[in-house]
Amino acid sequence: MASIGHVAVGMALGRYEAGGASARRLAGAMALLSLLALLPDADVVGFKFGVAYAAPWGHRGASHSLVFATGMALVAMGVARALRAPVARWTALTFLAVASHGLLDSLTDGGLGAALLWPFSNERFFAPVHPLPVSPIGTRMLSARGLYVVGVELLAFIPFWAYALWPRGRRLES
Repeated sequence: MASIGHVAVGMALGRYEAGGASARRLAGAMALLSLLALLPDADVVGFKFGVAYAAPWGHRGASHSLVFATGMALVAMGVARALRAPVARWTALTFLAVASHGLLDSLTDGGLGAALLWPFSNERFFAPVHPLPVSPIGTRMLSARGLYVVGVELLAFIPFWAYALWPRGRRLES
């Protein structure tokens, strides 16, 4: 999957988190939750170090698991406590952002699937349906295939984009 859909999910979660807050808080929440939704793909750096795609720490491996998402949610819990932010809210939003990545990748039509149940299983999973084309990695993203994937994702994630970017109503002063 290209990053378009992951960013759309993060931005929608950020919109939900910020509610009617200031534009600055909205932008910050959208940026942070989009980065968290993209975080599992940091595993691609493993290619530079010789980590095989199919290895447990390879692309779409451990970092795409629900255990990894839970770990990131626990980190967010600690950070939220330290910052005196709403702990349950940030824990849940972080889990949703990170967990969405592997689940969305399982909807693609290529690759090896996502190791959703790592460390309990190294099996890679695909969803029963595959409506999203798999994205080329690296500079191949600039190919015709890459542009096609971006177009499909822009359309497939319209509900997330619409929710995230719909103009906010003005607050009534009392």
